[in-house]
Amino acid sequence: MNKPKLIVIVGPTAVGKTSLSVALAQKFNGEIISGDSLQVYQQLDIGTAKATKEEQAGVPHYLLDVIPLEGSYSASHFQQAARQHIADIVSRGKTPIVVGGTGLYIQSLLFDFELGADEGQVTEAEKQAFREKWETIMLTEGRDKPWQYLKQIDPEAAATIHENNTRRVIRALELKELFGRSITEQQVDFTNLENALYDVKIIGLTTERELLYDRINQRVDLMMTQGLMDEVALLADKRHVQGAQGIGYKEFFPYLDGRMTLEEAVEQVKQNSRRYAKRQLTWFRNRMPVEWWDLVQTPDQQIELEAVIANWLASEGGPHD
Repeated sequence: MNKPKLIVIVGPTAVGKTSLSVALAQKFNGEIISGDSLQVYQQLDIGTAKATKEEQAGVPHYLLDVIPLEGSYSASHFQQAARQHIADIVSRGKTPIVVGGTGLYIQSLLFDFELGADEGQVTEAEKQAFREKWETIMLTEGRDKPWQYLKQIDPEAAATIHENNTRRVIRALELKELFGRSITEQQVDFTNLENALYDVKIIGLTTERELLYDRINQRVDLMMTQGLMDEVALLADKRHVQGAQGIGYKEFFPYLDGRMTLEEAVEQVKQNSRRYAKRQLTWFRNRMPVEWWDLVQTPDQQIELEAVIANWLASEGGPHD
């Protein structure tokens, strides 16, 4: 039995995923599912770079504005909802397109593995805080500290990971500390798309680093003119909620408390956004087989990309057979 065709567009913030997804949806009879961990929240539009109605251009979009401001959302919620939307879109002869930069969400969607109940409920912000804690420890106490600790709590995992592979070591610590399971229990090979539930084409957007960072800085400045502070105000007395922990919101709380100038808070958003973009690129390059394209510096390549996708959709199993 042929697997359903699925287009996935990944990459860092501010690299053009939204505009490409809409263009592909218009060309290939597609509908779009957001794979972003913050765009699910109602009222958080500007800081999450949610596609406006104008930008959506009449293309159906799913998993935007589905969670109340004070609600919570996890990878397991996304996994279930996105699979239902894909099945519905395919059943109507259309092409599902998943767009997002949240790596675990994309991974959990594509592959047949169970997110443990605990892992599904731990928020992205909590995971990020855990990683940042260990990154700080490496800077202050030495790069070998995470591996030394892993050797204590999960010697089997430590035996399979080189101590210099700090990204993998911290992931092993995350699984053991937050979810109580060893990284050695994870048997799915995420680098082999033959293991995926779908016949998937993963398109990654990227560009030269300095250019990307300039685009991120410009986007933050634009968000400020669009009214980002109005959304920050909505969260001022709701700092405990999951949405408030997102980049673009949490950085302004010290400003609201009088501990930072507005200019300093804006610069902090830019810096955190740039760091997050770097982490996103590293994550997708290391964990999944992505076909990378630079449509910022070479926009004409979109024609070539569309031809690649057209040939792939026309191959066995596509909705356009």
